[in-house]
This record gives sequence, structure tokens and C-alpha cells, in this order.
Amino acid sequence: MKLLSPKFLLHLEGLGVLAGAAWLYRDLGASWLLFALLFLAPDLFMVGYLGGPRVGASVYNLGHTYVVPSALLALAYYGGHPALFPLGLIWIAHIGFDRALGWGLKYGDSFKATHLGRV
Repeated sequence: MKLLSPKFLLHLEGLGVLAGAAWLYRDLGASWLLFALLFLAPDLFMVGYLGGPRVGASVYNLGHTYVVPSALLALAYYGGHPALFPLGLIWIAHIGFDRALGWGLKYGDSFKATHLGRV
């Protein structure tokens, strides 16, 4: 992987997101046991693949974009539900971890076809 290539930068960005989310989580003083227990929970979205590759990719991508966890953080802040802060940060940390490892959003033709290339 070439230094400063788009793929390398996306991996590096994922690592930065993971580190930033973990740092903010630490500042919350939330339970690290909760973090460990829920860190892989977004991978439950893979169950969508039981409906085939197109459905699976759509469901997986829903759980692996920053849209839903960002909405949780907004609800925590603006909606007065602070208990959602840890959940949103754990979810974002998971997505950053996946991106750092090269797991991207899925295309509907194959589980291994991602926006970061074939895995």
C-alpha cells in the first residue's frame, strides 16, 4: 500500500476515528466492560446476508456508516439522553476499527467487495 494513497489514507482515517472515539469514551468515564461487550455488536448487521447479498449489503452498510451512531450522539446531546453517548461512541469506534483493518462498505454482488477494495 503506497503512502498517501487514498486506500492508505482511509485506513489511517479509520484508525484516527477509533482513537478519537475511544478517547471521548474515556472522558465520559463509562464502563470499559460495556465497551468490550458491545464493541463487536454492529457486526450483528451481517445477519442481513441471510436475505442474500443485496439485502445483506444494505443491512450491513446501515450498521457500518456513521449515520446511525451520529444520530444517537445527537439524540444524547440535544434530546437529553446522556445514556446514549457511550453507545454511539462504541459504535463509531467499531466502524473506525473496521476501516483501519480495510473492511469497507459492501457492494451487493459479494460480501468481499467493499468500497476499500476486495477483502
